Amino acid sequence: MRSAQTIRFAPNPIKSRHICIVTETYPPEINGVSFTLARLVQGLRILGHYVSIVRPRQPDRPAATLDIDSTETLVPSLPLPGYSGLRFGLPAGKALRQEWSRNRPDVIYIATEGPLGWSALRAALDLDLTVFSGFHTSFDRYSHYYHLGWLQPWIARYLCKFHNRTHGTLVASPDLRDELCAMGIKNVSILGRGVDGKLFDPSRRSASVRQAWRASDDDIVALYVGRVAAEKNLALAVEAYHAMQEVGRGVKFVLVGDGPLRVSLQEQHPDVIFCGAQQGEELARTYASADMFLFPSETETFGNVTLEAMASGLVVVAFDYAAARMHITAGQSGVLVPYGDSSGFVAAAAKLAREPQSLFHIGQQARSYATRLDWQRIVDKFARLLIGAREDEARDAVAAEILDAMTAV
Repeated sequence: MRSAQTIRFAPNPIKSRHICIVTETYPPEINGVSFTLARLVQGLRILGHYVSIVRPRQPDRPAATLDIDSTETLVPSLPLPGYSGLRFGLPAGKALRQEWSRNRPDVIYIATEGPLGWSALRAALDLDLTVFSGFHTSFDRYSHYYHLGWLQPWIARYLCKFHNRTHGTLVASPDLRDELCAMGIKNVSILGRGVDGKLFDPSRRSASVRQAWRASDDDIVALYVGRVAAEKNLALAVEAYHAMQEVGRGVKFVLVGDGPLRVSLQEQHPDVIFCGAQQGEELARTYASADMFLFPSETETFGNVTLEAMASGLVVVAFDYAAARMHITAGQSGVLVPYGDSSGFVAAAAKLAREPQSLFHIGQQARSYATRLDWQRIVDKFARLLIGAREDEARDAVAAEILDAMTAV
C-alpha cells in the first residue's frame, strides 16, 4: 500500500547511500525503539544519506509525512493486543517488491521481527538486497509476563530463523550479543546507544515541578520512566519505594509513562504520583527534578532511560545487565544489583534513603560519564556497519567476475 509520493534526487555516488528502515514502531509512538530509530534516521540524514522508512499506518497521524530527502511507505496495521497505543504492520511483501524494484535501496535495516518485518525480509532476499536486522525487544522474555511461557521455545526458534536469514544482527550490548549467540543467532554486532546531554541536564531541575509533587527540598523523589506494563516489573519498584519510606523521611515515587497496567496500579497505590507519558523538555524537567531512578526491569535489550537518568544527574538503581552493566560503575556512578535479585534491589533503594548525602556525589559522577556518550558516534558506527557490508559484497562480486573471466580464458 503506497501512501507517500517517492522523492528522487541525485545522491553523491561515493558517500551517499539509500538506506531503508523497516519498523513496526516510529514516532510519535513513545518507546525506546521508536526513539532510537528516530535518532539513527536523523543522524544518517546529517551524514548525507537518503533514508526511506517503511512503517505501519498510525491512525492519529496524517496519511503521509514527507521530508525533503525521504519518503515513508505506510502499510496497513492492527492494534497490538494489550497496547491500544501501539500497532503492528501487516505483511506487505508485494508492495515492497514493487517499491524496491523502482527505487532500489543500497541496504535495508529491519528493526522488528513481526509480520511486516518478515514480509520485508522475504522481499529483500527475493530482490537480492543487502539486509540487516536489529534485536530491539526481547519478545521471548516477555512471554513469561503474559502467561505464555510455553511459547518461548517457539519464539526463540522463529527469532533464530529470522535473524540468520539476514547479513547480520545489531544489538545494543555485549551481554545481549552473547545471549543471542547462545541461541544460535550468527553474525551479531554491537551498536550501542547515546544520550542527548543538552536536553537531559541537571540544570533543568524545577522547583515548581517538585511543588506539584508536594516534595520539599529535603525530600527524596524516586522516579521511574517507561511503559507501565507487566514486563517492566513495576511491583518491585513499588516495593522498593515502600522500603524507602520505612527508613527515610519525605520519600516520594513518581511514575512517568503509560500502558495497560496504569489504571490498576493507580487504584492499588494512590500514594504513587502518576504523570502519564512525557517527552522532550517536559520529560527532561521531570528527570532533573527527581533524585534517584528506580529501574526494576529484567527484560531490556538496553534501556535508554538509564542513560537519560544518568545525564540528568540521578542515581540509577538497576540490575547488572544491559545499559546498566555497560555504563554504571557500581557505587561511583550508580547502583548495580545482581540480575534477578529482587531483595537486593529493595535493599539498595532503602540504603540510599538512609544515606541521602550520597545521592549528589553519585549523581555528579553519573552526569560526568553520560555526557561523553554522543549519539552521532553511534550513528557513524551504524552507517559503517551497514554500508561497509554493502561495499564488501560489491567488491566480492567484482572479484568473482574477474575470476570467472580469467578461468574462461
